Amino acid sequence: MFVIYASVVSNWCLPEESHPYAVAAKARLAEEDAVTSAIFWFELRNVLLVAERRGRITEAQTTALLSSIGALPINEDHDQDERVLFSLARTYRLSIYDAAYLELAKREGFALASLDKALLVAAKAEKVSLVGEPEANIST
Repeated sequence: MFVIYASVVSNWCLPEESHPYAVAAKARLAEEDAVTSAIFWFELRNVLLVAERRGRITEAQTTALLSSIGALPINEDHDQDERVLFSLARTYRLSIYDAAYLELAKREGFALASLDKALLVAAKAEKVSLVGEPEANIST
């Protein structure tokens, strides 16, 4: 199991987007389940809505994408440790939303799949493994 961030799934949905970490997470999801923060679906829906407004995708594509993503083995976590959540957000100047993914990965000992640079830096500092990084660079 690994933690998946909305930016990774968004990358799969948008034309002409392809990040190596997102590709690695998609491949990993074919082999194992992922878990995500409860905020995930709101973030993903917002990205798709903005993409619609910018003419990158259609309303029909949004509907189809949400349906196909909903069928993936992505589970929601609702058990954040508020004290740790705030500590991570304060220490690394993350939003509470981003800190929620890091707190989950840290609490469960799971690797994190994200494209957010600040979150990746914080994850490395917290010794959280990153999906898509070569094994030699992963801290456990």
